[in-house]
Amino acid sequence: MTITATELKTNLGKYLDLVSEEDVLITKNGKVIAHLVAPNDEKLEIYRSLIGVASGTGDVSLDDIKNERLSRL
Repeated sequence: MTITATELKTNLGKYLDLVSEEDVLITKNGKVIAHLVAPNDEKLEIYRSLIGVASGTGDVSLDDIKNERLSRL
């Protein structure tokens, strides 16, 4: 669905509910300026699983990251 920025401002709640069903393209002066999409739960879970994987400071090798990730399983 494509809507104007003014329409989005006027009916924000409506489009926040609608975005769970379909993407919303927002236009301003006839040009697409934003793309409103629902978060993908699978991608969010992958992202959350990566937080802190390479914690600490200094040089971290690929083996260090792998070992820390495996220790979480």
